[in-house]
Amino acid sequence: MTGTIIKGIAGFYLVEHEGMRFLCKARGILRKDSQKPLVGDRVEFEAAATEESEASITEIAARRNVLLRPAVSNVDQVLIVLALKKPDPQLFLLDEYLLMVEKQGIPAGILWNKADLAETEEWRQYAAIYESAGYPVFSFSSRSLEGLDGLKAFLKGKITVLAGPSGVGKSTLTNLLCPDARMETGEISRKISRGKQTTRHTELFPMGEDSYLLDTPGFTSVFVDADQDSLRELFPEFWKREGQCRYSGCRHLSEPDCSVKAAVASGEISGSRYESYRRLMKELSERRRYG
Repeated sequence: MTGTIIKGIAGFYLVEHEGMRFLCKARGILRKDSQKPLVGDRVEFEAAATEESEASITEIAARRNVLLRPAVSNVDQVLIVLALKKPDPQLFLLDEYLLMVEKQGIPAGILWNKADLAETEEWRQYAAIYESAGYPVFSFSSRSLEGLDGLKAFLKGKITVLAGPSGVGKSTLTNLLCPDARMETGEISRKISRGKQTTRHTELFPMGEDSYLLDTPGFTSVFVDADQDSLRELFPEFWKREGQCRYSGCRHLSEPDCSVKAAVASGEISGSRYESYRRLMKELSERRRYG
């Protein structure tokens, strides 16, 4: 049978197949070949011989992509969540998240949460910055449920990873979209002899047919793995202007006749996005100098 791993913990894997779930372990040959299953993997597995035995994962299909933090494969998109208030948004942090996702080659969307705490004009100003860079942007209020339909349409039929700092409402959002999200799998708890407070694991929560939301404690810190030459390629609004500068390989800093700086001056590129770029270029320079 073929299924998707939706949860992995302590060597056990929960595989979903046609609405049913099977508790599995990886067959020895996979462990011997150092093929460790990941949440999100499409796998072949053999059903258990008896009720007291586990099913066996026999083969792991080729992966479209892999995220290491959290450890998950075959991700369709990342939804970066920030609050409009409490806490106030940090645009530089948002830009770091976007760059990290761009580096992985995975599409990203942005959700401005707690919309009921901010004026509409305020969120529209934030939205304009990132819509002009090519990112889909949403706002949402868990109190009024305003924006829920558009968000569900964005998530439908996809494996989506939530990312963002603590306190922005990711857990509330997960519980709303996936009502069973906080229900521990009793069979896994029994097999590994742990209580129901196990939280350090990666899990896909079904939202509907072929739609999953990934809830994990691992995707909260940010490290932009880039150098000064590749950083500009991680800003979509920059690389769209590739070849329009006077100098080939322009770093968009002090060079004359730079198309990116001209776009910033005209308002086509957000000044905050450009300042994030300058700040990161400086940090990368210092990292290279002292690292």
